[in-house]
Amino acid sequence: QVQVVESGGGLVQPGGSLRISCAASGFSLDYYAIGWFRQAPGKEREGVSCISRRGGSTYYADSVKGRFTISRDNAENTVYLQMNSLKPEDTAVYYCAARIRLCSRYYTEYAYWGQGTQVTVSS
Repeated sequence: QVQVVESGGGLVQPGGSLRISCAASGFSLDYYAIGWFRQAPGKEREGVSCISRRGGSTYYADSVKGRFTISRDNAENTVYLQMNSLKPEDTAVYYCAARIRLCSRYYTEYAYWGQGTQVTVSS
């Protein structure tokens, strides 16, 4: 069964850090670019970051550049998003998704999605 599962979300104070994970089962991430997206209440889903199949290329939204770092461990079939200097506006449900071969800014082009993990930044 093909499955993507996010974990690691939670409540963190402004300025704090959090690492969220995306674990795949039922298929190998070796052939897939992995994107992180987020959706806040009342807002559209937006792209946060993406990493190429072997990790050689990474992409970030301007709003998170310099604060977030995406990485992957293909041996563990897992992708990570390290989030530092978190701000209240980072509060959202974070989703990871797999797309064959290449990253895309369009979430509709991703085939496999997780159920999301809530990240709340608040004092």
